[in-house]
Amino acid sequence: MNEIKLASLVNEMTLDEKIAQLTQFATPFFKGASDGGQITGPMADMGVTDEMIRNTGSVLGASGAKEVKNIQRTHMEENRLNIPLLVMSDIVHGYKTIFPVPLAIGCSWDLGLAEKSAEIAAKEASVSGVHVTFAPMVDLVRDPRWGRVMESTGEDPHLNSEFARAFVRGFQGNDLTNEVDRVAACVKHFAAYGAPEGGRDYNTVDVSERELRENYLPAYQAALDEGCEMVMTAFNTVFGIPATGNKMLMRSILRKEMGFDGVLISDWGAVKEMIPHGIAEDEKEAALKALTAGVDIEMMTATYVKYLKALVEEGSLEESLIDEAVLRILTLKEKLGLFENPFRGADEELEKEIVMSAAHREAAKELAAKSAVLLKNEGILPLKKDQKVALIGPFAESGDILGPWSWLGSKEDAVTLKEGILQKIDPSQLIVSKGSDIEAITEEQIQEAIGAAKDADVIVLALGEDSDMSGEAGCRADIKLLPAQLELIQRIKKLGKPTAAVLFNGRPLDLHGVYDQTDAVLEAWYPGTEGGAAVADLLYGDSNPSGRLTMSFPYSAGQIPVYYNHFNTGRPKGAPDAQERYVSQYLDIPNCPLFPFGFGLSYTEFTYSSMKLSNKTITRDESLEISVTVTNSGEVSGDEVVQLYVRDVSGEVVRPLKELKDFVKISLAPGETKEVTFSLTEEQLRYYHSDLTLSSDPGTFIAYVGGHSQEVMEKSFTLVE
Repeated sequence: MNEIKLASLVNEMTLDEKIAQLTQFATPFFKGASDGGQITGPMADMGVTDEMIRNTGSVLGASGAKEVKNIQRTHMEENRLNIPLLVMSDIVHGYKTIFPVPLAIGCSWDLGLAEKSAEIAAKEASVSGVHVTFAPMVDLVRDPRWGRVMESTGEDPHLNSEFARAFVRGFQGNDLTNEVDRVAACVKHFAAYGAPEGGRDYNTVDVSERELRENYLPAYQAALDEGCEMVMTAFNTVFGIPATGNKMLMRSILRKEMGFDGVLISDWGAVKEMIPHGIAEDEKEAALKALTAGVDIEMMTATYVKYLKALVEEGSLEESLIDEAVLRILTLKEKLGLFENPFRGADEELEKEIVMSAAHREAAKELAAKSAVLLKNEGILPLKKDQKVALIGPFAESGDILGPWSWLGSKEDAVTLKEGILQKIDPSQLIVSKGSDIEAITEEQIQEAIGAAKDADVIVLALGEDSDMSGEAGCRADIKLLPAQLELIQRIKKLGKPTAAVLFNGRPLDLHGVYDQTDAVLEAWYPGTEGGAAVADLLYGDSNPSGRLTMSFPYSAGQIPVYYNHFNTGRPKGAPDAQERYVSQYLDIPNCPLFPFGFGLSYTEFTYSSMKLSNKTITRDESLEISVTVTNSGEVSGDEVVQLYVRDVSGEVVRPLKELKDFVKISLAPGETKEVTFSLTEEQLRYYHSDLTLSSDPGTFIAYVGGHSQEVMEKSFTLVE
């Protein structure tokens, strides 16, 4: 069906039918669902009628080939024009085979594996009947108190952009019409959702337009450049207006400037939430403002179906705006091939074969191993297989290692840390004790743990956050481990035995009470279905840790936001002429984070030398080659992430002390040396000036190359006209 035929279809539709296409309801509203479409509880109060459902354009949260087919079949039988439903779900870091949370995937610095994880998620989702995933989330985040940091890839706009591209490629492939094992991606949350005041979900965001363009928009643009089919609005305000009703943001910036012509969907309930935000007096005004701003689909509130018709009839809203939105939705359905095959991809038999296959689990294990970050190691890792190990802590045998947004993932399917370790050693070498719960501890638990530890050569503490402590609405003011676990660490430390901590969590933590009380710290994040097996590989040296942080770990929550690409001040601490007191500093803690962006240890050592520039100058037409020699000076093979940063020494507006411009992940055998060369262009030196134009300034720059943002070699160069 071509564009002319789609436009003709729009003309055939009644106004009610068109408006219903702009509405999305959850699975329980639909008659073909497993519960028969019986609407109860709060959903019954929405005033949704059978006629609305018959004409609705999309369904949220349906899954499983059989159920999706039933819903689609029933819908097609009752829909006058036989327009198929779009089936949308949150497939964020895996469908049934769960990969590490996106923040962990970011720490792999492995774009190929990130793309593969999205491809596998798409294959499992598509064969189960899903057409669209609400991913990737590309919000830049600088506040680990915010629960949804686990869904981002971190604090850097360049890195986030690269992962945005990788995830979109993985989800969508090259051709959604013919590649029925892929799904359409929906980038979220537009825009700046990752900057809520106080790190509190749904809270106010207040950034300047220059800051928005420089740091927050690039990753969305990267996703769109990769062909992302959908965009989701954010819950927050932008320039004082909720994103869902923000005409400047959606029509001027997103559609006109960024070139997006796909489907724009609200987040859950966000249209109606303009009322408590204070920019809509009632549902009718909320519907008008959202549609006028360009929101094509209203998710899980019914202001469109209740009020758009009246708004058109009274002359407050042009019907042509509704037609535009309907045409965009129908175009996506056409791209997915739904008019020819409404059951696209859904196959009960293939579903059994593909979902949670051995190959998919193996890929999840590989990415989990590459996502973990070794933060400390005083010679006790890797463990030796003849050591007797006491595995202690609330995560020793827990399957709660999938993390938020793992939707159909099963804790029962997850490989626990105990199970992973037992794949490495004889059961007689392992003693397991819970030690404490996540939030509570008893003397009986402590004594049992001490008894287990006394018989061991080495102790592994499995600690972390319950998955409900992260994710949407999982915000925490105190981001230390819970007191019960800190007490467990203190009591175990008194035994004086070598102790390693493994952390399962969804955010950078304040690690006081962990880092200073143990001999090794491995940040495993929420590693997914194969998490226990991957962590065991790392603990025993069958995998060498190669993860590097993409979000700084604060020294204290009092520093937040703390991030590497910050501005200098007029009185920077540590400057040659700085006074002892009157500089920008805390009196009680350092300025720097405990662990900076890009940091991560290995079981080997990497030595940097011979940094060279191909020229002392760079022009607008010629690139600058920046090379460095990296040597594995240790005794085992390992992967290193070589990172290139640049500082613009003097700009028209203040520039960050460092900005990541490129990176490469290399593998080196013991004693092996490689020369890594980056090619830097003038375009990479551009930034938004005070008048919001994007350009570079002639002058002095500094290039930094190293293993993380605070440990680098440097050389200066000049941009000339």
